Amino acid sequence: MIRLALPIYVELLTAVVAVGVIDLLWVAGLGEAAIAAVTVGTTVEYLAYGLFLAVPTGVTVLVGRRDGRAPLGPVIRTGWVLWAAFSVAVAVPGVVLREPLAALFGGSAELTAGFLLVSLGGLPVYFAQTLVDGVLKGRGDTRRPMRHAIICNVLVVVLDPVFIYGLGMGVQGAAVATVVARGITLAVALGSVPRLRDDGRTRGWEVVRTGLPMSGDFLARALVGMALVEIVAGFGTAAVAGYGIGQKIMLAGVMVFYALRQAAMIRTARGEAVRSPLLLGLASGAVVAVVLNVLATPVAGLFTGDPAPAVEFLRWMTLYLVPFGGLIAVGGVLQASGRGSRLLAATLAGFAVQLPLAYGLSAWLGVTGVWLSMAAGAATSLGLSLERRRARVPC
Repeated sequence: MIRLALPIYVELLTAVVAVGVIDLLWVAGLGEAAIAAVTVGTTVEYLAYGLFLAVPTGVTVLVGRRDGRAPLGPVIRTGWVLWAAFSVAVAVPGVVLREPLAALFGGSAELTAGFLLVSLGGLPVYFAQTLVDGVLKGRGDTRRPMRHAIICNVLVVVLDPVFIYGLGMGVQGAAVATVVARGITLAVALGSVPRLRDDGRTRGWEVVRTGLPMSGDFLARALVGMALVEIVAGFGTAAVAGYGIGQKIMLAGVMVFYALRQAAMIRTARGEAVRSPLLLGLASGAVVAVVLNVLATPVAGLFTGDPAPAVEFLRWMTLYLVPFGGLIAVGGVLQASGRGSRLLAATLAGFAVQLPLAYGLSAWLGVTGVWLSMAAGAATSLGLSLERRRARVPC
């Protein structure tokens, strides 16, 4: 599990975290409006990817189930058909509505709209790359997706200054550099896709249905995160800044859990032993919590002159990270064994507990109440995910 998960962790850290951070670092010299535009643009792209996530996840699971047992061609072909459909359904409205979208988030709407024009227009390239990586993961190969993510980030580091400053494109240049880097990476990655055979077929709904719980989980967490920002904003700018910085720091640790989930999902889909995902997830949560507590003050100090709010957030997150680690790791088994809808139901039930608690406890305990509600929601989701089919989830 750990050997399979390690390349996934590197891939997630570079693909999900680094690209946005690299763009932010390069546009920082253009001022706060440019930073805000890139932040909003990458957030919108993140949500758009959540809509498509059902496809690469479903392809990974179905390829894993078929590899060595049945032709892979029908699944891969169906994945590409769904890629085309989602690319049109998400990218075209996004580009057309980029200005209203930019206006929703305030700041410099013109800069944000310019960034969205390129980033949302380039979504088909991003979606295609995740689909190729999904096929490889289904076949038990997590190293090549890691290499693809590293190649893409190296290209972004090189291309960002060329487009932003060298060609004078400013904020929009950051989006162009990312799309070009993803395009080159996709060209390299396409050589990894196995040749198709024409026998058999897979219905598109089967792929979407298999991956839909993962997509639903992703989008639900994004929406709840937005709701928490609104609650925290009531306690002032310092609280919001501390929450934002703390989340960025915590994300590096949380990616460990998602790497374990993908590893468990791949092994389960391929019919391989998974051993103890719950114990591994809980132990990983405890280790991540300890590391973040040790590094909280020096790392938060890199982002701000007043690290106290972020450090307090990370201290309280100890109660959240342990059950959350267990939940995410177990989720891989449930997803691949056809019980993803049960996991999604448990996740939504946890949020149904978390949000009322966030409002109620924050009125009593201040912003600490929000952090406690996160721990309660994660614990509730974990308990429900195990209770539904306790005997069939390896602990």
